[in-house]
Amino acid sequence: MDSVNVSPRTARELGIMRGFPPPPEKRPDLQNWDLPPFNRWSFQNVRSLFPTVDVRTDSRRSRPLAKALRDLSAIEFRDHAGDAIALPDFLERSYTDGFLVLHRGRVVSEEYFNDMRPDTPHLSQSVAKSIVGALAGILHARGLVDPDAPLVDYVPELAHCGYHDARLSHALDMTSGVRFSEDYNAAQSDMTRIDIAAGWRPVPDGDSPSTIRDVILSLPKVRKHGDHFEYKSIETDVVAWALERAAEQTLAELVSENIWKPIGAEHDGFFTVDRAATALADGGFNATLRDYARFGLMMQNDGRAGDAEVVPATWVDECARGRVAVEIPPYCDICPEGAYGNFWWVHNAVPGDFMARGVFGQMIYIDRAAELTIVKLSTWPDYLIPSFTRDALAAFAAIREHLA
Repeated sequence: MDSVNVSPRTARELGIMRGFPPPPEKRPDLQNWDLPPFNRWSFQNVRSLFPTVDVRTDSRRSRPLAKALRDLSAIEFRDHAGDAIALPDFLERSYTDGFLVLHRGRVVSEEYFNDMRPDTPHLSQSVAKSIVGALAGILHARGLVDPDAPLVDYVPELAHCGYHDARLSHALDMTSGVRFSEDYNAAQSDMTRIDIAAGWRPVPDGDSPSTIRDVILSLPKVRKHGDHFEYKSIETDVVAWALERAAEQTLAELVSENIWKPIGAEHDGFFTVDRAATALADGGFNATLRDYARFGLMMQNDGRAGDAEVVPATWVDECARGRVAVEIPPYCDICPEGAYGNFWWVHNAVPGDFMARGVFGQMIYIDRAAELTIVKLSTWPDYLIPSFTRDALAAFAAIREHLA
């Protein structure tokens, strides 16, 4: 594994999936595909590994991104250790695959690394949660869901698990009292159970195959709902189930019709799916760098794409303010004035800059006051590297200051 303190090698340089056929030791499998060094290749080639479902766009409605390119290479900032670092060095050292800066609705910088191209779809991990959160706001405005309604109103099967008395808002804000251990790659954790059910990990010997929703229905309640925030990926899959039932459409169809086509996406996106064809709502979405930027720009513009409302402005305001305090390390250490709500992270609730974030370094950062949206797609060598997140936020602040 490359050190986080040196320039990482690309998948090509590492020899991942090179050759006809590639040697066995250079092929990702279900045990290691998202871990270093294999994630340098697999995050851009998810369709070679898993079954997927399209989130279709409409090429006739594709919305070009205006450009006003600027050289940002002279920007410097202080990293987590207090050392000066130039923006290009930070991007290289933090395992960046794609980086795009939108200011006042125009692309001022767009860079690709690790053989990524403008038409390459990249795994978003938990950025997918924020897309589902935006979708919930759309269906709420249409009167199809109510955040204050019990989840069992939409999914009666939940009456027999820990969500039996939870409201939709409890899941949207991750304040349910349901047990879910978010221990990545730990053999017995609930997160690993979801990975197995989603097809992202092999089924252990002797176990019966399950689905994402089988796991949901097995989770018990361990405390009062609404007490405090606790990060639980499964909440997004619960909300997606409720949205599908309320609208009588699949998650992929809902995102396509209500978000992807309206924002003028250039390329189809896609979700990975389990053996029941259920989309992995909490982290299985894939799209191109520019289309993530279009999604972020829509949220930056108070939920509008051009003259059309996509997400209600009141819902965007809630996402930018958050509804619950975040008091769990490392989240509160990185964003001490932060909050959470509707599957969006709030960096600082006062100015209202907010983010979609995913493990291994996926970020869509939005500052509406500065008219700034920044997308960073990465393949970090670990699930969480708090120093990388701190440095990214410092870089974004330096970019904001430079462009102002």
